[in-house]
Amino acid sequence: MEQILSTFVRSIFVENMIFAYYLGMCSFLAVSKNVKTALGLGVAVTFILVCTLPINYLLENYVLKEGALSWLGAQYAEVNLSFLSFIIFIAIIASFTQLVEMVVEKFLPSLYASLGIFLPLIAVNCAIMGGSLFMQQKAFINVGEATTYGLGSGIGWLVAIVGMAAVREKLTYSNIPKPLRGLGIAFIITGLMGIGFMCFSGLNI
Repeated sequence: MEQILSTFVRSIFVENMIFAYYLGMCSFLAVSKNVKTALGLGVAVTFILVCTLPINYLLENYVLKEGALSWLGAQYAEVNLSFLSFIIFIAIIASFTQLVEMVVEKFLPSLYASLGIFLPLIAVNCAIMGGSLFMQQKAFINVGEATTYGLGSGIGWLVAIVGMAAVREKLTYSNIPKPLRGLGIAFIITGLMGIGFMCFSGLNI
């Protein structure tokens, strides 16, 4: 239980996908102009991480890595399909992204219109792919821990983009120097928020 709690908290604050690894910056900068839109994309990214990470964990440990197919028989003990990891992971992510896109288009057309091309681009969002690749590196002990990591990583990305959107909404009332308007000030704020999140690096759970 302590290990799962530690994984959850660290994935949100210490190993935040945006402020620790700067993954998913494309959609983060483009969609973080409005809190409502940012919240919608953040929830979608969290949902896809929670769904795809445990599936990719099971595929990694019972199909892809060396010796994973030993449960089929001794003759498969040396089979190594790890070279297919990228393709399989992306296929799983793209499938869930398509599902989310259809649901949002059906039930939340205004959000679908505001997200535009960035909703289907979740399939190539490096924060989501990064979650699966970090899962390989961290060698979680079970699928529950992998799911917790996916949930925490998604919430961390959600907190980052909503926080950024809230700041940028307030900036519309500020007198920002003309050369810094738009992405210029957004990069500066992202860096400052990243420095702020470094305060969590000392957490020892």
